[in-house]
Amino acid sequence: MKKVILCPNPYRDSELRVCKEAKKLLDALHFQTVVCLPFQREGYGAELGLRITPLHQEIRSADLLIAFGGDGTILHLARTVALHSVPVLGVNLGSLGFMSELEVDELDRLRDLADWSFDVESRMMLDVSVLRGGKSVYNNIALNDAVISKGSIARVVRLNIFTEEGQLTKVGGDGVIASTPTGSTGYSMAAGGPIVEPTARNLLLTPICPHSTRSSSYVLSPEHVITVEAPDANRKFVYLSVDGGKAFSLKNNDQVRVSTSRYTTKLVRLSKKSFCEILDKKMGGEVTKA
Repeated sequence: MKKVILCPNPYRDSELRVCKEAKKLLDALHFQTVVCLPFQREGYGAELGLRITPLHQEIRSADLLIAFGGDGTILHLARTVALHSVPVLGVNLGSLGFMSELEVDELDRLRDLADWSFDVESRMMLDVSVLRGGKSVYNNIALNDAVISKGSIARVVRLNIFTEEGQLTKVGGDGVIASTPTGSTGYSMAAGGPIVEPTARNLLLTPICPHSTRSSSYVLSPEHVITVEAPDANRKFVYLSVDGGKAFSLKNNDQVRVSTSRYTTKLVRLSKKSFCEILDKKMGGEVTKA
């Protein structure tokens, strides 16, 4: 019997309506289903009619996790599922949902899991660390991006960026985004970066509001290690944020290192939609017939 974790965003599926519908369908197919939350919400729990158990407890023996929410929900879960090599199926309850496989009106497609025959996309992730005085003071993995940016005060942050081959560039502006191909349709795209097919393997580097017209995005080989230094971080507030998570304050001479991780996020695919189809639909384009 396959074990499936149902993981509803408590703000997107506030009454557990979608989760309950999915559980009923999967129970009828004789899956073992448990309900866990990606994060807590006060007053949200068993009173809604489902027993909720801790994710860290259930993930160890899970065969699949279904995330009910938007891309943010999958991003929040990415580290956990990657460390346990559990594939994720996204049901979109958000707006764009580039990583989600199903829309909320497509729940019947969960029946396709019955014979356990489906495609899995392996999405590249990033190892992100901060070295301070030669010692590691921060470590994380990212599915989307690592953002080094200024605080709320309107000051230019100056960043020196290197690879193991030497200095790559200098950036003056609001900061820089190091992203995966999956993250190319997120903050990186909004900052003017390229859209890259999500199953590709590249390191993307995109300046945020650069103060020089010569600043541009870089698409690098996944073998590189990117190092970012903020030489005046003590005078200006400079922060690192991974996949939109809690900001980490940087200091002078800190080195932020970004490289390809050995971990990947596995996304379940039930349909045969191409990346071009998904991109066109999510970005609001219209397919014109010849």
